[in-house]
Amino acid sequence: MNRCLTGLPSKIVQVLFLLCLLAAPAVPAQPNPAHPASPAASLLTVDGPIGPAYTDYVERGIAAAAAKGHRLVVLQIDTPGGLDTAMRLTVRAILAAPIPVACFVAPSGARAASAGTYILYACHVAAMAPGTNLGAATPVQIGAGPDPPGDASPGDAAPGAVKPGEAKPGEAKKPSTLENKAVNDAAAYLRGLAELRGRNAVWAEASVRQSLSLSAEDALEAKVIDIVARDVPSLLAQANGRSVSVRGQPWRVDSAAMAVVATPPDWRTRLLAAITNPSVALILLSVGVCGLLFEFMSPGAVLPGVVGAICLLLGLYGLQLLPINYSGLALIFFGLACMIAEAFLPSFGVIGFGGVIAFVIGALVLLASEAPGSRLPLGLVAGIGLTAALLVGATANVALRTRRRPRTGVLASLEGSIGEVLGEGWANVGGETWQVAAETPLARGERVRVLGRRGRVLLVAPLAQAPPGRAPPAEPDEGKRTY
Repeated sequence: MNRCLTGLPSKIVQVLFLLCLLAAPAVPAQPNPAHPASPAASLLTVDGPIGPAYTDYVERGIAAAAAKGHRLVVLQIDTPGGLDTAMRLTVRAILAAPIPVACFVAPSGARAASAGTYILYACHVAAMAPGTNLGAATPVQIGAGPDPPGDASPGDAAPGAVKPGEAKPGEAKKPSTLENKAVNDAAAYLRGLAELRGRNAVWAEASVRQSLSLSAEDALEAKVIDIVARDVPSLLAQANGRSVSVRGQPWRVDSAAMAVVATPPDWRTRLLAAITNPSVALILLSVGVCGLLFEFMSPGAVLPGVVGAICLLLGLYGLQLLPINYSGLALIFFGLACMIAEAFLPSFGVIGFGGVIAFVIGALVLLASEAPGSRLPLGLVAGIGLTAALLVGATANVALRTRRRPRTGVLASLEGSIGEVLGEGWANVGGETWQVAAETPLARGERVRVLGRRGRVLLVAPLAQAPPGRAPPAEPDEGKRTY
């Protein structure tokens, strides 16, 4: 028995080992949520001017895609351009992305103009849908200013001579020094992105200096883009097997079996995009000031003050993110202050209409950029100005009618009231001390009724002699006795 027991453990161990090997494949491996079993591509959508809202959306989208283990980010854009600062921040996020980013200008009829061209050049894979275009990457001057003075002064020029920077008759005007600096900087920036991605650098520089544009087919032929695709699945099929450089390291795009996970802009991005719209920011600013005005005129209403404060803060936040002209902002606030003062000062429209003019001029010069999506529509400015003028006119009309209306005053409202004599010629009526006059002597503490007035003197009579239905007597003569 002992011999059998000594040989039994080794056999049992061998059998258990074989059973474990057979059972091991039946235990499914637990998937890692951070790294999905099947590769996926994250789809981000930018539809509108490039601004702070979309920059934040792209940055968070790339970071979230990398955290989820996605192997590719598809950035579908349709933009007329945008702000230079927002564009550079977006490009910086793409260059620093830990996974490849494919830019796709879609759907048909979309464009990647101005700032969109820089973003497309920065992406690891550039694609366009048929019927789309890109280019016109010339920067628009922000905050135009005078050129630095040269060696020659205007007084040194001969009569009839052309001043420096001016165009001769029949010639185009020469760009200013500031414009040359902006164009040269943008050209070098886009050329550097083209060389980094191995694309047509000559056309990139020409797009900046000559505002050139290309269709999708022409861009593919000129080696500006890599792919022309109808949709995202077609893009993924054509991008499969391409070698790109991600953070300086080679990366092979394996997108043949990738699932597309759409990540549309969330409420935060949509809210920021709406607030940073110049038109919305101006409306919020106007509504905010009007709300605070109503709250000051009717203390305790609460709702106009709360809504006004929220709108005012949101409007100021939106303007803070835009390239504004502070002189225009000062004119807007001055105009609003004048329109508010019209409700309290008897100027009969002079201050109010002056405020309307200041507001309209300030709105026209508010934004210091001519970039797409960062301009105020003339119709909006005219509509707000016309509405403000109508409100000022209504306020002035009410003031004029009030001025013509006969004023009864407080004295007339006291007729029929009951008071108490305080002393010789004085009585307490309605909680106030008034000078009184009566046809009969009055004793201290006697109760009297107000019959009428003479100037600021109340005509009274003892309460027993002046029943409520008695008509007020005529004003006493000079010889009658007064107290």
